[in-house]
Amino acid sequence: MPPLVVDACAVAGLAVMLAVAFGHPKALVEVLVGTACAGVVLAVGAVGPAGAYREARLLLPVVAFLAAILLVAELCALEGLFAAVGGLVARAARARPGRMLALTFVAASLVTAVLSLDATVVLLTPVVAAAATGSGLVRRPAVFACARLANSASLLLPVSNLTNLLALPSLPKLSFVGFGVLMLPVWLAVIAVEYVGHRVFFASDLSQPGHGGEGAHEVALPVVPTVVVGLMLVGFAALYPLGVQPAWVAAVAALVLTGYALRRRRVRAAGLVAAAQLPFAYFVLCLGVVVAGLAHTFLGHLVHSLVPSGHGLSALLAVALLAMLLANVVNNLPATLLLVPMVAPLGTTAVLAALIGLGAGSGLTYTGSLANLLWRRTLAAQGHRVSTREFHALSALVTLPAVALGVTVLWVWAPLVR
Repeated sequence: MPPLVVDACAVAGLAVMLAVAFGHPKALVEVLVGTACAGVVLAVGAVGPAGAYREARLLLPVVAFLAAILLVAELCALEGLFAAVGGLVARAARARPGRMLALTFVAASLVTAVLSLDATVVLLTPVVAAAATGSGLVRRPAVFACARLANSASLLLPVSNLTNLLALPSLPKLSFVGFGVLMLPVWLAVIAVEYVGHRVFFASDLSQPGHGGEGAHEVALPVVPTVVVGLMLVGFAALYPLGVQPAWVAAVAALVLTGYALRRRRVRAAGLVAAAQLPFAYFVLCLGVVVAGLAHTFLGHLVHSLVPSGHGLSALLAVALLAMLLANVVNNLPATLLLVPMVAPLGTTAVLAALIGLGAGSGLTYTGSLANLLWRRTLAAQGHRVSTREFHALSALVTLPAVALGVTVLWVWAPLVR
């Protein structure tokens, strides 16, 4: 097969899959398109059967975790965990816009770190919007904070973002706790930039006081989901050094919550299958095969030529900016699959710098992360209109400073703890 044809088929396959991911069609469409694109890449020889098998085997623990954590988050929502958080934020804010923004930052950062970014955009955003509206506040600052923090606050733990999980094989010497120790100052620095940016960008909205926040309807924090999520987080940290993948820990948590929900008749079996989004997990596997084919095309060679060879601050910034650019061109999931193996020879710090660009940097445009599109779709389903101009104006204000400061903090901090 001529190289030009192979390259064209691999790039076209990625373009088609991204279009489907952005359109979020029915599950059957995702399955059929994913199968077809992976099949074409195999048929033209962009990747061989052995390479496709290796990629699928590498991705399997990641997509298994995705399905399990989505189910955990949905079951927590059914038990009222997110509604309780929204009510707590509304009451504690006392109809003060600045306090509402700060509390939303705390809630969104913690939800993203523990339950991953999908939980923030799909489950937390609606309750935060309702909390702001119920307090008589302009909801835009809190709602946009959820979108931004779904990406920027996903740097703390390996389980906070699929990009982090995809990079774990390239970080063999880093434990679950070690990852968190290295990224904690980075996480805090990036969130601080986001917070200052929101205060500046939404200054007029934050100057308008609300009313009645103290009377927000109180929803008791559900004990069982809260305890299960806490134990799940402990399990991630305790069992990862023993070789137990996060997917197994999340699966056990999902199984416990499933039994609890079925016993209380909160959900039916069909609802459980839908919440796990298994067709999308399969779609991600197919995406990995397509990106494996891309690695040997002109795009892969171009990206490889742009990877710096140094280890200093300038090299780390270059890695993060390359990751940010690639994420916003082809989306952060395929960008991770393509870039991280190329950066891995530079060492742990370089891979973490790439994750900063792939995480915090993916909020620059709607196309950078699927979380951005899920956030927009979630608000539309709730009848809330989102300004594309405002989204990108805020992103332009905070994304590059957040990435640059995050990498600088990593450069300073990493030698102190390793």
